[in-house]
Amino acid sequence: MEFRAGGRKIFAATGGAAFDAARPVVVFLHGAGMDHTVWTLETRYFAHHGKSVLALDLPGHGRSEGPAPESIAGYADWLASFLAAAGVAEASFVGHSMGALIALETAARTFEEVRTLALLGVAARMPVHPDLLAAAARDDPQAIELIIAWAYGKPAHLGGHKGPGLWLLGGGKRLLERAGKGTLASDLRACDAYEGAVLAAAKIAAPTLLLLGELDRMTPPMAAVPLLDVMRDVRRVVIPEAGHMMMIERPDATLAALRGILR
Repeated sequence: MEFRAGGRKIFAATGGAAFDAARPVVVFLHGAGMDHTVWTLETRYFAHHGKSVLALDLPGHGRSEGPAPESIAGYADWLASFLAAAGVAEASFVGHSMGALIALETAARTFEEVRTLALLGVAARMPVHPDLLAAAARDDPQAIELIIAWAYGKPAHLGGHKGPGLWLLGGGKRLLERAGKGTLASDLRACDAYEGAVLAAAKIAAPTLLLLGELDRMTPPMAAVPLLDVMRDVRRVVIPEAGHMMMIERPDATLAALRGILR
């Protein structure tokens, strides 16, 4: 489904069902350099179980026109204006990695309009190694190789896909290769610079799920503890043998956890 927001085209997948802003809305936000396709299973399930779904391609990603905002605060400003333009008065947010930071920052600013939050692969800080930032800035393929090596848990490196003949790491690599020139570098800089997660978390009263991967080396489960310490209504779930890309590595467990918070 295509929207016009801020004079540019924005694409959102709706899970195969017509979007209706009068129904409970769930907004899915992808991570750095990615797009809406990481949420295929989850969007289809919720779209056919009582929700209206918007799995966004953030500006400059996937099928949405750019440019991409250069900071998490900029993304939050954009998301609030997009939802207003789409006629969404209140929603639940599901965000992964950078998308989790965007959801957190947006919810802190518009907390009365947020029903529930699910933050996947989230941490109080998401610093990015200078060598990775430099490689991404050069559009060096090594940046994608480094991310893929760290983003998936050990089982995914040995196969791990539930579909015969499908390759988890190869799919992740192709996903990041589709990002527009400079998009991954801009997103990584935004994550590296963002220091407001704990302050934002302290403002949120909505029921919140922190969904973490046991084997996540990018945002290890312990890195979310400062958020747990300040949130008022929060539940922590750690998915065994999952890395940073838990919704792809362990889709059934991810969906089960999301069903619990979005029911």
